[in-house]
Amino acid sequence: MTAPSKAASVSRAGFVPAKAGKARKFPVSDGAPVEVVEDGPSLAGRLTSLAALLTIRPTLAIGSYAPRLPWPWGLVDFVARVARPAPGTIRATISLPNCTAQLVRASGVLAADGKRSVVLYMHGGAFLTCGVNSHGRLVTALSGYADSPVLMVNYRMIPKHSVGEALDDCYDAYKWLRLKGYEPDQIVLAGDSAGGYLALALAEKLRRDGLEGESPAAMVTLSPLFEIDNETRANHPNIRSDAMFPSRAFYALVDLVKEAAGRRLVDGKPEEVYEPLDHIEPGLPRTLIHVSGSEVLVSDARKAARRLAAAGVPVEVRVWPGQMHVFQLAAPAVPEATRSLKQIGDYIREATW
Repeated sequence: MTAPSKAASVSRAGFVPAKAGKARKFPVSDGAPVEVVEDGPSLAGRLTSLAALLTIRPTLAIGSYAPRLPWPWGLVDFVARVARPAPGTIRATISLPNCTAQLVRASGVLAADGKRSVVLYMHGGAFLTCGVNSHGRLVTALSGYADSPVLMVNYRMIPKHSVGEALDDCYDAYKWLRLKGYEPDQIVLAGDSAGGYLALALAEKLRRDGLEGESPAAMVTLSPLFEIDNETRANHPNIRSDAMFPSRAFYALVDLVKEAAGRRLVDGKPEEVYEPLDHIEPGLPRTLIHVSGSEVLVSDARKAARRLAAAGVPVEVRVWPGQMHVFQLAAPAVPEATRSLKQIGDYIREATW
């Protein structure tokens, strides 16, 4: 472990411009996303989904009836501290202006020196829970398969903070990487579940508020929650087959996100709830989406893929039938989880070659 590193607070355009003259490594989309349906679930995958159905779904169902109670949201990440890191893993704590991040390297991965690729990872947890401990094993595996360091942001969460503040923390982490010497075409944005929302929103923020040409090499999302609005999800048939989420849970989340946004003032007004799917435009990074074919968030994945492809962004969706939400957390016990992470690692290495 190295000593914590402090990143100075920087202005909106506080990092150096991207070097000019580098051609994009990938073609423009023909307007249609690529979708690949993987093999059905193994016995281990089925058992993992069943376990989620019998434990996580009932818990979320109960919580969704009283979401404003002082639930111990931080307990998940605290308990996850007992999980030992994989042998050879190197973790370093990075201090950002309003939160911390963890720089993770799997065994054999070279240091984050600004000369090769790096992944900026936003963990899931409905903007409410989880963190660097709950996702430590997943991120370590991703680091190994991508042969790249991973910076995971321990962003501020609702209900105490707004989603806009979480996005600001992710932006600060990106600026830290740029100040470390990384060029945009060396940085891959990645996230699972709510982290998928943050990855897409961050990519859009960089196009809007960053310097000209500030587009990361790629974006990778796992079971992404791409929009706050629940109308499309509520009408999707998977709302009955999802192994983890009851339909009421999404309505409760929408209420919590709106309330948190209303408590934060931006330019003297309550923060608006940002919808990334309403701000897709040409020039966003090439995108890979992995999602379970049985979860309701396949609706978000396909909707985002259609809109990204229509804007000329190359996008590929990998659908994994019968898996639970963010099944990659079950690696290596579930072989499909390991295969998914290997595919993602290959994609990251190709995008940053």
